[in-house]
Amino acid sequence: MKLHDGDGLVGITADAVARRSYGKLVAFLAARTRDVAGAEDALSEAFAAALADWPKNGCPSNPEGWLLTVARRKFVDMARGRKRGEIAAEEIRVMAEGLGAAAANDAGIPDQRLALMFACAHPAIEAGIRAPLMLQAVMGLDAAMIASAFLISPTTMGQRLVRAKNKIREAGIPFRIPEREELRDRLETVLDAIYGAFAEGWSDAAGTDVTRRDLTEEAIFLGRVVVELLPDEPEAMGLLALMLHAEARRRARRDARGEYVPLAEQDPKVWDGRMIAEAEALLLRASGLGQIGRYQLEGAIQSAHVCRRRTNRANWGEVVRLYDALLTISCSPVVAINRALAVAETEGASAGLAAMDRVAGDGRLAEYQPYWAARAELLARSGEVDEAQKAYEMAIGLERDEAVRRWLQGRLATLESE
Repeated sequence: MKLHDGDGLVGITADAVARRSYGKLVAFLAARTRDVAGAEDALSEAFAAALADWPKNGCPSNPEGWLLTVARRKFVDMARGRKRGEIAAEEIRVMAEGLGAAAANDAGIPDQRLALMFACAHPAIEAGIRAPLMLQAVMGLDAAMIASAFLISPTTMGQRLVRAKNKIREAGIPFRIPEREELRDRLETVLDAIYGAFAEGWSDAAGTDVTRRDLTEEAIFLGRVVVELLPDEPEAMGLLALMLHAEARRRARRDARGEYVPLAEQDPKVWDGRMIAEAEALLLRASGLGQIGRYQLEGAIQSAHVCRRRTNRANWGEVVRLYDALLTISCSPVVAINRALAVAETEGASAGLAAMDRVAGDGRLAEYQPYWAARAELLARSGEVDEAQKAYEMAIGLERDEAVRRWLQGRLATLESE
């Protein structure tokens, strides 16, 4: 939700309030009305009203309360336009009174963003739309931006988001944080959705696509919200640490000419020390809670790579051990591929290939570009030139990033010239 007008100060104020309060206000309205789309529309009108009122009368002392009061009136007006009859009128009266009492509450508006995230990530919602729905409902990103980031047409994305919001209303999906006994499984769904959004943005390594760069920032922001609202959940800290460690390396992923630089060849001094320090502190906090999970281990693997920043030497032995632990939790072929690459650094390319061969039959890898790129690299190191060439050609054909494709083509050309 980006808001601007001719008055720069008001525009900045509105943007700041939108970034801080949009999800909080949508969550509050939606939790009481079961209507995410209606809450979004009412709040959008409230922000429009703010841009008309605040330049003349000044920014109110309680911007959130002001916006909620206006949004409540807008929502009630929209509800009256849609509903008719005595029962509907009674429903609207009760809803209006409830929202009005909450808006006048001096204790402040309760933060129900996490409850909204759980509603967006409910099992009844299609898995592929959970992350986009969360980005729109909690962050206010428009469907066109989300569609661009997820490589889906704006029309298709808009339709899927509308269906998901209708599902929340029609199925009566609750806006609540699950009880402790079910929190872990449901929290994993929320964290997976946030990480899915981050991964989409991370695929633009150069950060030249503003939509995708913003997506990583918004995913990190959502991660911070979860950690803030669930401060004793180690996996939430693990995910935030993982994203921060990855984002810390963004500038090092391209050289001055915009060419791709793989992790092993990056200059660690270019990595963002502030983000790394925050990530390390999060992992330390999480480790003290005695509940190890996937995101903590993935964050710890990224932390092990930071060893090169401090000592100028890679810590591949620790990376292998962490991948061993991660494999016991996830049994993922992707994890197995990354472990095989780490094994190759400690025991040689042949050992890495042998480890990779154990998952080569998994059908999900047939069109997974990192598998073919990793396999090509290990085959080349092992002297199996013909097989390496075939694997490089597969990786090149599957790669959508032009810079990475050029790098792979360069590796292939070097192999063919030897």
